[in-house]
Amino acid sequence: MPLKHIQLELARTKESPAGDAACGYEFAAPLDAHGHFDADGWAELRQLCTVRRFWRGAADEHGLLVHAKGRWSFSYARGDDDDEPIFKFDKHAFVPGEYVTITEHDGVARPFRIVSVR
Repeated sequence: MPLKHIQLELARTKESPAGDAACGYEFAAPLDAHGHFDADGWAELRQLCTVRRFWRGAADEHGLLVHAKGRWSFSYARGDDDDEPIFKFDKHAFVPGEYVTITEHDGVARPFRIVSVR
């Protein structure tokens, strides 16, 4: 199964009422024809399932999509101290216009809009 490249941008929040295209994630993951995550495909291609976190005023972070402790997360270093869990990652349809929630390093769960899948 080929990998898809998904881009997420910060959706509307109290701090960013219009959202922010300069804050988000780009990641690679195997998706089925309906845009749902394929865990079996991930098991075969896990080292290629990379993520880049970009954030206004901060250096980019690079890591992997990981599965640990029963949850899917973006991880940037060994251990789970920096992991960013993705709410119901394996249940989402990754199609433009949909939303996903990620709990970031600071412990705050933020909404992100899926802007592209290619």
